[in-house]
Amino acid sequence: MLFPSLLDGLARRRSTVSIKRSRRSCQNDSGREAADELAKDAKKSELMLKSSGIVKSNKSDNFASVCSKRGQKGINQDCALVWEEFGCQEDMVFCGIFDGHGPWGHVVAKRVRESVPSTLLCNWQEALTSSTTSVGMDADVGLDRNVDIWRQSCLKTYASIDQELKKNTKIDSFRSGTTALTIVKQGENLVVANVGDSRAVLATLSDDGSLVPLQLTIDFRPNLPEEAERIKQSKGLVFCLHDEPGVYRVWMPNGETPGLAISRAFGDYCVKDFGLISVPHVTQRSITSRDHFVILASDGVWDVISNQEAVEIVSSTLDREKSAKKLVECAAHAWKYKKRGIAMDDISAICLFFHSTSSPPPPPQPVHSFIKPSKEAAGI
Repeated sequence: MLFPSLLDGLARRRSTVSIKRSRRSCQNDSGREAADELAKDAKKSELMLKSSGIVKSNKSDNFASVCSKRGQKGINQDCALVWEEFGCQEDMVFCGIFDGHGPWGHVVAKRVRESVPSTLLCNWQEALTSSTTSVGMDADVGLDRNVDIWRQSCLKTYASIDQELKKNTKIDSFRSGTTALTIVKQGENLVVANVGDSRAVLATLSDDGSLVPLQLTIDFRPNLPEEAERIKQSKGLVFCLHDEPGVYRVWMPNGETPGLAISRAFGDYCVKDFGLISVPHVTQRSITSRDHFVILASDGVWDVISNQEAVEIVSSTLDREKSAKKLVECAAHAWKYKKRGIAMDDISAICLFFHSTSSPPPPPQPVHSFIKPSKEAAGI
């Protein structure tokens, strides 16, 4: 089976010989090698970003600002990725935040970051080709069908990557793992897939003209009723330690480590038989002119910054290139007075803007004490 969009994208960047090689890859490896080639080209063309900075395509109004800051627990286990013109589709962009944990967390997070985009692109193209073949190549795929294609592609991608990780003898993911929050913006359609407690928040205009947050994801913590029920049915335990009131964790039946504070993750195979899963929660939203940007961030942000505060910080940053950095800096500052005595977590954020700077900006948002707290607020 051939994958037209992948091959068309390669055709714009490869010679005829290379295209023939890619066609054989699509047939033998379900397009994975072709997708990997597109990823390499995107990086060379500066359409892919894996570190702090910005990404802007000349072929869309999308604009992404990215920033990551190491915490006080050692190596930075957060990592991020933005891929504009995802799979050579001018109207598509991929964004992902991955928050590792455990001794090998930083390795697991980077491995998942490397695997998800190409695998997802391959699975999406395969599902799309199969769908159009079944209804006729000239038929349009409706919105509902398109959403279902993305949902099934995300589920298949996350499942296959978790299995690949388990079989990888070079990465010890038995007691290490990572969250994964990804979005694909395809035209005015936003597909969100989430495993773990990283969060996506949409900034949208309310009826009174102010920007308000709309949380697009669920923070998958073990004490959520459905999550706790699944864990208990699998003989796992859910409880918090005496010195961590309110911090619920997943434990093995004997109560031994790792005591994981999330209920869904890649890796962490020591508790995979006891209720931990890597199945993503996949949702879709149609973007309107009222929607201005979306924030993807690790829990290092959300542990100290509210959704409303995050929207206000980003919208009040006049230079959009610095929006993610500003949010990360505000979170780092908030850790000092909201989490006094606790080692600061790694902090990472992606701010994806939907409209060009020529679009009318929303009214300025007030910036409150979370940026520069008073002595009273800081407990001084």
